Amino acid sequence: MLALTSAVAHAAFGALQKGRYDPWLSRGAIDVWLAIISAPVALFLVPWPNFTTALILVGAIVVHFAYKVTMALAYEKAAYTVVYPVVRGTGPLVTVLAASLFFGEHFSFVQWIGVACLSGGILLLALRNLSEEQIDVRSLKIGLLWALVCGMLVAVYTTYDAYGIRQSPDPFTFLAWFFFVTALDMPILAAWRYRRMANPPVLRPLVWRGLIGAVIAWISFGGVMMATRLDKVGEAAVLRETSTVFAALIGWFILGEKVGPRRLFLMALVALGAVIVEMGA
Repeated sequence: MLALTSAVAHAAFGALQKGRYDPWLSRGAIDVWLAIISAPVALFLVPWPNFTTALILVGAIVVHFAYKVTMALAYEKAAYTVVYPVVRGTGPLVTVLAASLFFGEHFSFVQWIGVACLSGGILLLALRNLSEEQIDVRSLKIGLLWALVCGMLVAVYTTYDAYGIRQSPDPFTFLAWFFFVTALDMPILAAWRYRRMANPPVLRPLVWRGLIGAVIAWISFGGVMMATRLDKVGEAAVLRETSTVFAALIGWFILGEKVGPRRLFLMALVALGAVIVEMGA
């Protein structure tokens, strides 16, 4: 349930970061609010991290900064409906392999069929969306390259965060400090970018977008980290990637994008893959 809730929130989070605003500014606004919301919880409500947890949090800053930068670079070059499925389709396969290596979790043959359905459906959805794009080919290729790198980093941070929250004596200490310390970098980049814009946007809508995004981030990233503490990392990662289905629905109902029978079939294939993974456990 936590992983599925995270999937819905993750799709909404991706749409908020891309949206109609510069992705760097959107992410900066989200992280400002993440720091504001998380600081009181981290400093006054939960126990402070021990030395081991603190070291892991330093690593999390590096890993998540790399993820956020590659995500912004991908959104900057290509459309949300193209980039997002590539990122989410690459992540689960690598995460399942990493969970097998680091946590001794092994998928059954049936579960691997489910992973193939899910990742294959997601990547085919990206190809379908790609065929309808009418933007500069070079920009599109660069965006897809960054999306692939970002997908790898999704697997890295999922595995790393699972290790971090599992070793922490108090999971809420890890979550509160994680959201606080990993939110301090992008606002600096966003402010630097904003000052250099020829026609900077009005900040008020970004402020509200950032607040909504911060709340969703707590649900999305926090939910999947709790799921990896309570259950298998690979299964939680696979269920989270059903966010691609919810992303397509957001594109359909909110952004006014066309879906059609082929996309509906691929969305059903993604959902089927998640069901197979769960049933094959």
